[in-house]
Amino acid sequence: MKTLSNKVAVITGAGSGIGRYLAILLARSGANIAACEISETALAETVSMLRDYPVKVSSHLLDVADKAAIEALPEQVIAQHGHVDLVFNNAGVTVDSTFEDLSETDWDWVMNINLQGVINSSRAFLPHLKQRPEAALINTSSIFGMIVVERQSVYHTAKFAVRGFTESLAKEMKGGSVQIHCVHPGHIGTNILGNARINKSEESANAFQRLMGKLAGIGDDQESMAAFFEQNGMHPSRAAQIMLNGVLNNRPRILVGTDAKLMDLCQRLMPIHYEKLFPFFTVPLTFLRNKKPIKGLPSL
Repeated sequence: MKTLSNKVAVITGAGSGIGRYLAILLARSGANIAACEISETALAETVSMLRDYPVKVSSHLLDVADKAAIEALPEQVIAQHGHVDLVFNNAGVTVDSTFEDLSETDWDWVMNINLQGVINSSRAFLPHLKQRPEAALINTSSIFGMIVVERQSVYHTAKFAVRGFTESLAKEMKGGSVQIHCVHPGHIGTNILGNARINKSEESANAFQRLMGKLAGIGDDQESMAAFFEQNGMHPSRAAQIMLNGVLNNRPRILVGTDAKLMDLCQRLMPIHYEKLFPFFTVPLTFLRNKKPIKGLPSL
């Protein structure tokens, strides 16, 4: 993609984290924004922040798990903007639980948002993206779409599936005007753990969280871990910038963060027992992050 200026970008999960900063950075680049979010308050906050930029902004209160709402979204966006050039399927949730103790309701909650929401949005928007001279569909998987830890079976299932779906779609669309991107963020400072559902009948942190909590000298309860996760990850503005650079450079796979790149390397070096290499990478990164403040992009 040559430029983001004058493009129309649809962003799900635009009320916070990476989604919010994608909206801001795109607007700063001259793109018009269709911000989508399930929280009316969070959506209003993002829209208010976008008023600083001379672009057209529309807000769409949206539950990405609602198939009918997703199917209706393209016409709503086109009615206000005239066309669509970029779609960022960014919204995501998780549940912390073993598979045996995970309720079917919680399983469906994650799958309907993290996977079916991506599939339904891709199906709804692709015919419109194909009408544009250059366009892009950007689906967010995770580094947890490449490696696994305990107590995240539903999240892994969804994110591995998003990766497979998106990479297959990229091959089908190769040579056309629509770029297809799969994004794999590492530890980004967002509120995903704060919004996570926890199986209260079990320990409230998985093995990876307990390790990070111990190293950082904090508790492993949800509130402590959520604060640690948000305050010590890559600032979401920087993650958003990496994603946009990946789109502009037409990189089908976008790894976000040094930890994502290192964990991807671990998986390549030891496809079955990659977790044995984690301490050599995650421990130094954790201590470095504790000593260096996590800052956003300048002027944001």
